[in-house]
Amino acid sequence: MHGPRRAMNLSVSTQAPRAQSIAFLSSGAKEADEALKRLVALYGGCAPEEADIIVALGGDGLMLQTLHRTMDAPKPIYGMNRGSVGFLTNEYSEYGLRERLAAARPSIIHPLVMNARDIHGSETTARAINEVSLLRQTYQAAKLRIEIDGSTRLSELIADGILVATPAGSTAYNLSANGPILPLGAPLMALTPLSPFRPRRWRGALLPDSAQVTLEILEPDKRPVAAAADHFEIRRVIRVDIAMDKASSLVLLHDPGHSLDERILREQFGY
Repeated sequence: MHGPRRAMNLSVSTQAPRAQSIAFLSSGAKEADEALKRLVALYGGCAPEEADIIVALGGDGLMLQTLHRTMDAPKPIYGMNRGSVGFLTNEYSEYGLRERLAAARPSIIHPLVMNARDIHGSETTARAINEVSLLRQTYQAAKLRIEIDGSTRLSELIADGILVATPAGSTAYNLSANGPILPLGAPLMALTPLSPFRPRRWRGALLPDSAQVTLEILEPDKRPVAAAADHFEIRRVIRVDIAMDKASSLVLLHDPGHSLDERILREQFGY
């Protein structure tokens, strides 16, 4: 996750690539493993590094893992739901897969990049598909200062934490925290507090996706805070810088009529 990244050719945004070779990945659940065996028997299979398209068999957790796994060399990912939620996946079917892949519509996702410094002075870089979140580590609320593009916008936030979400991640943790749902193509990021105490009525902000967000932890010894980029966590941070990585373009494939844009729109109307 830490080396230079190769941008995906955005010409894929108008037509799904022809499926010459497929790599099947399983979440490890029984249903997913059984599906993998049947699909490989029907369509063959190869290593993800050699594939034109990756078919992920599982739920949203596997989709995020696969996106992270292929971030240095992005490939189109087509998910089929063999998990529980499946917001990012397509319906499972063993038949007509190559035709479905040829007709699938791509969605382009840009991840967030997080640079975090801990109390020992160590710096760590990680990327997030959904969100970067800061969370209190003890019973005491966190105290944070918020800077946007070098200017202090909130000198003190007392809360359980705060998160910055991408449009793709705005329907995940961000939505549970009463943050706004963002259309996939919106050039925005959501800045959403978690259980804010002071300012009591502050509900967050919508930021342009070009913004540089800096979160400084006040009283880090007394009120320790952890930072997480999706599933990757760093504890006892003192400063976190967050920006959208527009140079990295990740591609999800969905059946016509069930695009990620359409799913995000439906989520705003409660179905």
